[in-house]
Amino acid sequence: MGKNLTTKTWAILAILLVFLYGIFGIPHGGWKKSITDRIHLGLDLRGGTHLVLQVQVQEAIGSSTDRDMTALNTALAATGATATKLDPKVHPEVITINEPDSSKLSAVSTIVNDNAYASYEKQSNASGYTMTLTQAAQRDLADRTVETSIETIRQRIDSLGVSEPVIEKYGLGDNQILVQLPGVDDPARVENIIQSTAKLEIHEVVSGSPYPDAAQALTAVGGSLPPDEEIIMGSGSGAGPDQAWVLKRASIVEGTDFRGATAQQDENGRPDIGFTLTTEAGDRFYKYTDANKGTGSMAIVLENKVREVATIQSAIRDQGRITGGFSQQQADDLSLMLRTGSLPASIKYLETRTVGPSLGAASIHQGVMAAVAGLVAVLVFMLIYYKGAGINADLALLLNLVILLGFMGFTGATLTLPGIAGVILTIGMGVDSNVLIFERIREELRLGKTSAQAIQDGFDHAWKTIFDTHVTTIVSAGILFIFGTGPIKGFAVTLVFGLAANLFTAVFVSRVIFDYLLEKRGRTAPLSI
Repeated sequence: MGKNLTTKTWAILAILLVFLYGIFGIPHGGWKKSITDRIHLGLDLRGGTHLVLQVQVQEAIGSSTDRDMTALNTALAATGATATKLDPKVHPEVITINEPDSSKLSAVSTIVNDNAYASYEKQSNASGYTMTLTQAAQRDLADRTVETSIETIRQRIDSLGVSEPVIEKYGLGDNQILVQLPGVDDPARVENIIQSTAKLEIHEVVSGSPYPDAAQALTAVGGSLPPDEEIIMGSGSGAGPDQAWVLKRASIVEGTDFRGATAQQDENGRPDIGFTLTTEAGDRFYKYTDANKGTGSMAIVLENKVREVATIQSAIRDQGRITGGFSQQQADDLSLMLRTGSLPASIKYLETRTVGPSLGAASIHQGVMAAVAGLVAVLVFMLIYYKGAGINADLALLLNLVILLGFMGFTGATLTLPGIAGVILTIGMGVDSNVLIFERIREELRLGKTSAQAIQDGFDHAWKTIFDTHVTTIVSAGILFIFGTGPIKGFAVTLVFGLAANLFTAVFVSRVIFDYLLEKRGRTAPLSI
C-alpha cells in the first residue's frame, strides 16, 4: 500500500475511533446507558415538562409609574401639591396630582411638562393634573418586560443544568412564554424557581414599628400614610406571627443592586445567604448605614414580606448577610434567584403539562425502527444493484451515521423526533451521492476507459453536483436552525451534521476504498459495479 493511501486509511480509522468515543464515551453501566448519557433526548423522546406562562405586565407598569410618582413628589414638595394613585390595581398607568396651591400652578405645570414625563398624556382639571402613560409607552414597557422575563427564566433554568430547554415567546396569547424542559424530574421545584420574582429590597423602618396589624399601624400614624411610607406585613425574624411594619416606600437597595449571592452557613450551621452589592449601590448603602448607625433600623423585604429587621450597628459598604430561618434548599434557590436577577413582574401559569416517558419511549421505538428498516433496505439495495461497489457505499453510509451521532455526543445537541427524520433524510442524501458517483463511473467504463481512469473521472464529474446539492441544503437547514424553534431546530441540527459528514464519507472515504481495491487487484482489473 502506498504511503499516501496508508496515511488516508489511518486518518479514516482515527476519525472512526474519535466519533465512536463521541457516541459511547468511556463505557460504563452498559452500552445503552453510555449512549443516553452522551446523546441528549428532546422533550418529545425523553419526556419532561411543558409550561405556558403569562407575564403580569401590569405590575411592571405599576412599578414604573410608582417610581415616577416618587420622583414627582420630591419635585413637587415646594409647591404643596402631591402625586398619588387613585386605583393602582385597576389603573396602574394613571397618576393624579391633587390640590395644588393656585399660586403654584405655574411651578406645577413646569414640573409636569418636564421631558422626564414625556411618555405621559397630561390633562389639567379643577383639582390638578391627571397623567396617563401613553399606549405606545405601555406596549414598549410590556415588550421589554416579557423579554427580560425570558432572559431571567433562561438564566435560572441554565443554572439548574437542564439540557437545551425551550424558552421563548408564545404566539397564541398576549405576554405569554413557552417553557419546555426535557428530562426534568422535579417540576415542582422548577416551577417555584421560575415563578418566584425574588424581589428583595432593604427599606428604612419608620420609628414606632411594628404594630399588631395594619389597622393599628394606620391608626398610629393618624389614619393615613404619608406618600413616601407604606405598611408591609412580616414577622421580622424569619419566624413567629406576622406584624405590621411602617417602612419608607423607597428602598435603600433592591434586587438589581446585587452583584452576587451565595448560600452559606452561619457560625451555628444555619443556612443563610451572603451577598455582594454593586459599587454604586455599596456606596449608597455605606452612606445610609453610616448616617444611621446606632439609631436606625432596616428591614429586609422578600417577596413583599418583611423577613428580617436589624438595628444598624455599624456602617456597611458592599457585603452583607441575609438570615431568616431558611432551609438549605431555600437558601440555595434564593441565592440562585438573586444571582440571576429578579423577574420584572410576577407570572401566572396558564398550562402545565407533563409529557410521560412512555410516550417518549414509544416515539423512540417507532423512530429507531423506521430508521433501521430504511437503512437495511438501502444497504441491501446497494449490494444488489452495485454488487462489489455496494460494499463501498454501505461502509460509507455506516461511517456517516457514526460521525453524525458522534457530532451530537460531542456538541451536546438534542435528538428530537424530527431529528430522527433528519437522520433518515441524511441516509437518503448519502445514497443519492453514491448513486451519482457510481453511475458516472459506469458511464466512463462504457466509454472503454480503464477502472482507474473511470473512477478518477467519475469522482471528478460527480463532485460538483454533490457539493452544490449539499451546500444549498446545509444553507437551508442553517436558516431553519436560526429562525426555527424546538423540534424544527432538532431537524435542522441532524440534517446539517449529517450532510457535512456525508460530504466526507461519500467523496473522500468512498474514494479511498476504491483506491485500496485498485492497488490490491491492479489498476486495470475489472471493477464490480
